Amino acid sequence: MTDHIIVERPAGHPGIQVIRFNRPEKKNAITRAMYSAMTEALAAAEDDETIRATVFLGTEGCFSAGNDMGDFLAVAMGGGMPREVIEFLYALVRSTKPLISGADGLAIGIGATMHFHCDMTVASARSQFRTPFVDLALVPEAASSLIAPRLMGQQRAFAMLAAGEPFSGEEAREAGIVWKLCAPEQVEAAALSAAARLAAKPPEALRIARDLIRGNREEITARIDEEARHFSERLRSAEARAAFEAFMRR
Repeated sequence: MTDHIIVERPAGHPGIQVIRFNRPEKKNAITRAMYSAMTEALAAAEDDETIRATVFLGTEGCFSAGNDMGDFLAVAMGGGMPREVIEFLYALVRSTKPLISGADGLAIGIGATMHFHCDMTVASARSQFRTPFVDLALVPEAASSLIAPRLMGQQRAFAMLAAGEPFSGEEAREAGIVWKLCAPEQVEAAALSAAARLAAKPPEALRIARDLIRGNREEITARIDEEARHFSERLRSAEARAAFEAFMRR
């Protein structure tokens, strides 16, 4: 485990598990150990009938800047996308319990695309959702190439995933990535409140309704695998190496 991920059962909110990024000095950049900790927490929620919903939270001014590039590249440049990333994405897709997220500030790369797998996302207006995949000579991940066009239409999906255009909190809400906007200091409370209302509902009826709304999980995991193949191929390309070298020199 790692102390960069805090898993907790907040007082006063029965039935809720919180998975909190806790690496503010690195803008909550996600290491392989952090991915593993989140996957374990999601698996634990599946096995615990007292957990009715999981909430993802960041820190003030930053949800997550995405992958920790040094940690990620140590594995990725030699063998493709790290397995810890894939296992976390599978756990998101296969979760049978509601996933809520609260985002304030930066939500970059997978720090943006993981919200596509959440049932309800609360964000602050100052949030910025951005996916600089192509800028790094890579391709989208987390089945975002499948989910984003369905959520927001092809043009906005292209703007986010291919052009790398940043989306403000309001633009993300208009695009369907975010359910509700609130003040930065209210994001956590609003996300927990939404989760508490879900946790109080009849769980079996909620599970069936959620399954009907979310649709075919196998289609999503198949797209995760397809993106990962392209991602791995791109990592070994000359233009990706040049892009990463330029990034690491910043």
